[in-house]
Amino acid sequence: MLVVTAATALRHDYKDALMKSIMFFEGQRSGRLPPNQRMTWRSDSALEDGFDNHLDLVGGYYDAGDNIKFHFPMAFTTTMLAWSVIEFGLTMHPELPHAIEAIKWSTDYLLKATNTPDVVYVQVGDPWADHNCWERPEDMDTPRTSFAVTKEYPGSEVSAEIAAALAASSIVLRRFFPKYSNLLLARAQEVFKFADTYRGSFNNSKVGHWVCPFYCDYSGYQDELLWGAAWLHKATQNEIYLNYVLNNVYQMGRPWNIGEFGWDSKDAGISVLLSEFLLSKKMDAKPFVSYADEFVCSAIPGSSSPSVIYTPGGLIQKPQMNSLQIASSLSFLFVVYARNLKLANRVVQCEHGAVVPSTLVNLAKSQVDYILGNNPMKTSYMVGYGRRFPRRVHHRGSSSPSIKVHKQHIQCKDGTTYYASKGYNLNLLTGAVVGGPDEHDSFDDDRNNAGQSEPTTYINAPLVGLLAYFSENY
Repeated sequence: MLVVTAATALRHDYKDALMKSIMFFEGQRSGRLPPNQRMTWRSDSALEDGFDNHLDLVGGYYDAGDNIKFHFPMAFTTTMLAWSVIEFGLTMHPELPHAIEAIKWSTDYLLKATNTPDVVYVQVGDPWADHNCWERPEDMDTPRTSFAVTKEYPGSEVSAEIAAALAASSIVLRRFFPKYSNLLLARAQEVFKFADTYRGSFNNSKVGHWVCPFYCDYSGYQDELLWGAAWLHKATQNEIYLNYVLNNVYQMGRPWNIGEFGWDSKDAGISVLLSEFLLSKKMDAKPFVSYADEFVCSAIPGSSSPSVIYTPGGLIQKPQMNSLQIASSLSFLFVVYARNLKLANRVVQCEHGAVVPSTLVNLAKSQVDYILGNNPMKTSYMVGYGRRFPRRVHHRGSSSPSIKVHKQHIQCKDGTTYYASKGYNLNLLTGAVVGGPDEHDSFDDDRNNAGQSEPTTYINAPLVGLLAYFSENY
């Protein structure tokens, strides 16, 4: 594995990167934008979402470079933003108000999506039509159909993830908006009960054709039920939810994916999340602390049973998954688990030796530094950070002229000119972290290569916490 030496390593301004990583979410906003909008080339969009079902589903986030609101990754993004603030909010100043605003922008919307008992709206927009167009969100005229899961056609994974997001956010917002926080927590409990009572995957429901293949649930819905319960325990301290996790982990009928964590699979995240409570209370930590230890041992370079691979430049990846989501999400877990281990005065015993907390922190730092520019391409993968960064991001709004400059409607296929252009994007999507390099550390700055050049909210969300941590500690 290639290691960037101290002589060649760039020094990074983590506070600047933190500010930009949070600002990115303003570029992904759907709905009516607030007066303090900093991404000023954006404007209002999708102001009639939900009207097809006589509902208000205006707001929320577009997850990536398209104009669909997929609630599964949106909820995971929200959970991770909230977890970032829970763990590292004290080191976010002066960006903490913006992080709070980013969370609340989502929870306001998720409350709308769960406002009807035993019905959870899980998506707005026809992805097949949307992906056939290259339109600014302010222009889009493709169908804005709203899709829901119900008792008859359940979606436990998306419902439980929304419950997790609302519960985690209630912890963050308790100090700032106590009544609102109580509403979030009450709704989280209602939505979790719905997810658990009417079990099933939304892959197999009426919405399956619309969520797949974009955000199919590949790992099963059981991990989201455990994840949702774990967050409800953290938010309520009610042992009912802890017992739910402890009793169901062996009964869900699925293998535990030791090294997986992202919008689809929550296994490693559940282990690390619960480890803080179990270690601090000196409770029987099985199986979650042992699962967290196994996760660490499988991810550390030199593992005899690796769950990840490392590029020659030192970037963590999964086989056949070349996305910085992996480096961002797993690094977040490294730092959180390192803190939990330090508080418990513990190390992880792996086959290839003991892993101390500082080893995990240094590994996470290497991943963050890689994203910010310490890599063989000598490029930052965050738009607007550093001297060299992606300029042809796969993003409809960023690549097209701002509606404030080009006021005429740009129809579905008329935007193809901007998509096919070899020039830089016309608007800077500040803070966006793109998909990133391949397994050989090679990156093609080409919006036609969506796998490498498309940003997503769920890459940025855990990075917010990491940047807050490193801005204070390095």
